[in-house]
Amino acid sequence: MTTPATKPQAAPQQSQGPTGGYYAFLILYLVLLSAFGSFVNDMYLPTLPEMVKSFHTNVPTVQLGLTSGMIGLGFGELILGPLSDRYGRKPILIGALIVFCIGAMCSVWSKTIHVFIWWRLVQGLGASGGYFLARTIPADLYQGRALAKVMALVGAINGFAPASAPVLGGLVARSIGWQGIFWILFGFSALLLMLAVPFRESLPPARRVKGHFGAAFRNYVILAKNRHFVTHVMLKGTALGVLFAYISSIPFIIQTHYGYTQLQFGLFMGFNALFVATGAMVALKFKPLKRAAVVAARTLTVVVIAQGICFFTVDSVWVYDALNLPMLFCLGMLFTVGNTLAMNEGRECAGDASALIGLAGYIFGAIVSPLVGLGDILHSTAITILVLSLLTLLFAHLSRDLTPDLVKQS
Repeated sequence: MTTPATKPQAAPQQSQGPTGGYYAFLILYLVLLSAFGSFVNDMYLPTLPEMVKSFHTNVPTVQLGLTSGMIGLGFGELILGPLSDRYGRKPILIGALIVFCIGAMCSVWSKTIHVFIWWRLVQGLGASGGYFLARTIPADLYQGRALAKVMALVGAINGFAPASAPVLGGLVARSIGWQGIFWILFGFSALLLMLAVPFRESLPPARRVKGHFGAAFRNYVILAKNRHFVTHVMLKGTALGVLFAYISSIPFIIQTHYGYTQLQFGLFMGFNALFVATGAMVALKFKPLKRAAVVAARTLTVVVIAQGICFFTVDSVWVYDALNLPMLFCLGMLFTVGNTLAMNEGRECAGDASALIGLAGYIFGAIVSPLVGLGDILHSTAITILVLSLLTLLFAHLSRDLTPDLVKQS
């Protein structure tokens, strides 16, 4: 791998990282930071059909709120990643959370869907700080299989975030409407700001990017030329695209097509999300780790083909959701592998690497979110998820064939 020219050469990092009480706090804080990104999107999912009526608009336009948030998340990471490599993780985190608080407050007062979509962009920019730093901070402190274990642990515990967010969103929406959801997100962000006080900076000054301001962004070019890194990023990105297609379509399939309530929809989402968490932990059983991606991608493709056939032939919510479970289990495995391999490859400029991983996923998410709402939502969802699954399968095989495997078998 080409060494970033602006990165000072530091002694090799130890894989042990923090231990004891601070280790428990760090894991908790990483879980909350990662969960924050899930809550920003998942908590207001049950209200999407309601917002169509509230703003007197249509399904694809309301789904642009998801798209706008994903664009903010992706490009926020692109900007904040290099800045965190230069100035450290903690100041970037605090600034991003303040931006989110502003976006959350202003979205409550939106009078039109277009104003709401704009403030969703601001929310995404603010939420991006915590979301990408939940990947970056572990890479500052761990490497190899130790990094995989931390990321899988955070991912598994964080499986309760998408599990609880729609349920909580459904309960809040029933009592105080969709605006109340964004007040809760404001409170979540304020909590993260308070917890940032005891958080210890994970990137010491000696390991930060030096030189003029623009030098921090040059590492994007280096990473883009790294075939191993790009392959692992595309593996994670296409898998995230499948997840976002599922997230964007399921509120309308469960509530509008099958007639379930917001709370019932939240229960569907909550139960399903636990399979992502389980898959994230099961991936660690594979040696080498990249083998888990191939197994998961092959299984994902078979399941998605079966689900597509059912979308066109069997109109049953139970068949639909039964097939969602193995699909989400496979995605959990793919997320652990994609994150770990990509961050190991790009650890010399971890902020930039984490930003590109996030950007790739949100580019796919921003594209597919409105696509699943075109025409018959069952048919458009089936086609979209199938295409993304085939791409995931391609990159899983390409990732497997790369050598050496940076995550050792031991």
